[in-house]
Amino acid sequence: MDNIILIGMPGAGKSTVGVVLAKAAGYKFIDTDLVIQEDQGMVLQDIIEKYGTAGFNTIENNVISSIHTDKSVIATGGSAVYGKEAMQNLKAAGRVLYLELPYKDIKRRLGNLEKRGVSMEKGQTLEELYNERVPLYEKYADKVIHCHGLQIREITGLIIKEAL
Repeated sequence: MDNIILIGMPGAGKSTVGVVLAKAAGYKFIDTDLVIQEDQGMVLQDIIEKYGTAGFNTIENNVISSIHTDKSVIATGGSAVYGKEAMQNLKAAGRVLYLELPYKDIKRRLGNLEKRGVSMEKGQTLEELYNERVPLYEKYADKVIHCHGLQIREITGLIIKEAL
């Protein structure tokens, strides 16, 4: 299948870049966070509050494992990399691109994490979460897109040149 899958930290720009990229490539756009919300009938933060982090990660894994599409840009939630079956499905479905930003950029971009629906353990800092996830993003990525200092159109242009 010829899909482009975007992974990376919350705030890395996966959804924003994904929409622009889908328009430029003539692909469909799928935001897995929105698919999860539709499946569960509630926003991400409410799912995390109701089922806990582990429960949310299980739901996310199940939902992403069931996505089958073609000619789509798929923007994943930052925690998608915790789901082994989800990532196997995505890797089989297309090219996985890690939108990489340094920690300081992510920290600057993110607002109140409690309202954003970020899957993280109580008491865990953003920096700890970043350090935990980066090796997973690197493990699953077919290509790392270094986004520091780049505008959306520049990132989109890089992806079109490198991955389409």
